[in-house]
Amino acid sequence: MLTLSGRMAGIFWMVITGLMFVAVTAIVKYVGSDVPAAQAAFIRYALGLVFLIPMVRPILRARLTGAQHKVFWFRGFVHTIAIILWFYAMARIPLADVTAMNYLTPVYVTLAAALFMGEELPPRRIAAICAALIGALIILRPGLREVGLGHLAMVFVAMMFAASYLSAKVVSSQVSAAVVVGMLSITVTIFLIPFAYAVWVPVTHAQLGWLFLVACFATAGHYTMTLAFAAAPLTVTQPVTFLQLVWAVLLGTLVFGDPFDIWVIVGGVVIMGAVSFITWREAVARKRKAALPTS
Repeated sequence: MLTLSGRMAGIFWMVITGLMFVAVTAIVKYVGSDVPAAQAAFIRYALGLVFLIPMVRPILRARLTGAQHKVFWFRGFVHTIAIILWFYAMARIPLADVTAMNYLTPVYVTLAAALFMGEELPPRRIAAICAALIGALIILRPGLREVGLGHLAMVFVAMMFAASYLSAKVVSSQVSAAVVVGMLSITVTIFLIPFAYAVWVPVTHAQLGWLFLVACFATAGHYTMTLAFAAAPLTVTQPVTFLQLVWAVLLGTLVFGDPFDIWVIVGGVVIMGAVSFITWREAVARKRKAALPTS
């Protein structure tokens, strides 16, 4: 039974997670377009390999099969594309737009799980997916505002991250979390090498320092997110992620001079509401399944 202290701990760690990830987006935006997206992403992951040291032994002990290697390398490739596009978008569109459109990832996960993994897609979940897509249209407003390459990049970012998430789901029951995280870092760093080499420009020590901070905040964010998931179910922690949009709006407006766009907030609320509903319905479905008598 979930206690009040467990619920509060889950909320607390998810709030901290949101702050970590907003810090990541803010630093990437600050570095801006001075460093090409692929190069900035490579430097961030290469510097972040220092956090991989504790994961080396579990990876070696896992004795991964050929099928598992294929899943990990596929995940690394799609995650690489997502990371490059995300760095590209961060330098070109407001923080709030990036944050709001990131919320589409769980929606794509739900849709892809139904199409490719045989999971059920009942009418209520279909309605939630449609609502989320309407939220994305509210943010983009094609025909009413200029939809730049940064916005289009974020559409594909959410799709690629969804593919990465589902790939992780396939192997997460077979190997430890350390192996899943470690293999992602290794494969993404390797895949980024040719992209970074093609656009490489000289970087300053300050830029290296900022990108190392990105690696630190991203690693810390994934760790605190794990603590949040361990303390409370997704139905408690998922709605808290909406605070990231609030902080992104404030940071973008006050620090980076991004224009305040109320429709981005409205679209983000619609998407977040749909994601929270999907999360709640999945939790209800799991409880019902667990309550069924076994023969």
